[in-house]
Amino acid sequence: MKISAILDQKHVSGVAWIKTDATVTDALATLADKGIGTLLVSEDGTKAKGILSERDIVRALARRGSASLSDPVDKIMTPDPVTCTADDNSASVLKKMTNGRFRHVPVVEENGTLLGVVSIGDIVKARLTDLEQEREALVDMIAGR
Repeated sequence: MKISAILDQKHVSGVAWIKTDATVTDALATLADKGIGTLLVSEDGTKAKGILSERDIVRALARRGSASLSDPVDKIMTPDPVTCTADDNSASVLKKMTNGRFRHVPVVEENGTLLGVVSIGDIVKARLTDLEQEREALVDMIAGR
């Protein structure tokens, strides 16, 4: 399955992002408000300078304690995140995620413009749907329908 199909199934438009100079506290409020686990870090929401996950925040808290809450997000973000395009195959993106041990990948156009974010959960859900459709097709074929 192509990443574009997964983005279409999400029924979410736009990308959740935060400016580089926003504080970690601001990021936490946005994550909680939107019920998500990651934000792209950008100046204008069109190009990602980095990605900020719950893991990044936990690591910062473990290193510096509550003092890290007033840090700008660009101090703790993961810079230059691994990305994919809408034309990429979900299996190849899942392999990148597994090998890199991360759960979110920004989807970009060839020029780097942000289209969305796919999570490992999005890809697993799509794969389960594919497997169910394959199973149904095999059952129908065996039954002669």
